[in-house]
Amino acid sequence: MTYNCIIVETRGKVGLIRLNRPKQLNALNDELMNELGDALTALETDEKIGAIVVTGSDKAFAAGADVAETKDNSFADAYNSNFVTRNWDSISACRKPVIAAVAGHALGGGCEIALACDFIIAADNAVFGQPEVKLAFIPGAGGTQRLPRLIGKARAMEMCLTGRTISAAEADRIGLVCRVVPVAELVERAVATAAVIASYSRPVVMMIKECVNRAAEMPLAEGLLFERRTMHSAFALHDQKEGMNAFLAKRAPTFTDE
Repeated sequence: MTYNCIIVETRGKVGLIRLNRPKQLNALNDELMNELGDALTALETDEKIGAIVVTGSDKAFAAGADVAETKDNSFADAYNSNFVTRNWDSISACRKPVIAAVAGHALGGGCEIALACDFIIAADNAVFGQPEVKLAFIPGAGGTQRLPRLIGKARAMEMCLTGRTISAAEADRIGLVCRVVPVAELVERAVATAAVIASYSRPVVMMIKECVNRAAEMPLAEGLLFERRTMHSAFALHDQKEGMNAFLAKRAPTFTDE
């Protein structure tokens, strides 16, 4: 497909989506979010793809929602159009692993897109923040919900109430990102990580993703039960037999995603 606001390519078993509104620092308008949702759906249904990377430019992952497009919205406009929910939730709904490769500004909605991904690899020039309060507005795509689950209530509250931005180094220290890499290596390192994930059994990878995500939603006892039952179900997979037999035979496994 041809897109106006994103660039999509495949690298082996990895789908790479690049946000591409450079003049607006990848500000998130409706067109971009519709295209992102369409691209994620296409990659999720592509049997050749095992993992997905979402990135921006070296200067900006996404500088926030497009204020010019939304500033005149009324409550009725937002409610009737299902603003944000309609096309932003495609990221968290994707069953395949989605990695955010963040360089430059990831602010407001840009930070929230990264938070909706399964984990974040940050360039050393990345800057994260939820500055909506400065516009007499609030985060509405997960900033007040996912952020506390990742970095704790106090840090999330301070970021949301003051609008303070944090560097990649601080984001790494407080657990917002999984690692920091040089900006020139960001996309290649993220794609390499996604390629490792995509080399494994796809149903097992999706099971693990679902179990980890349930950890934030369930009490520990219920989460452990869900994990246990999912682990039991893995014994029904051909790939489980292949993986364990290959391990015992000291050979590389050949997974068929079955």
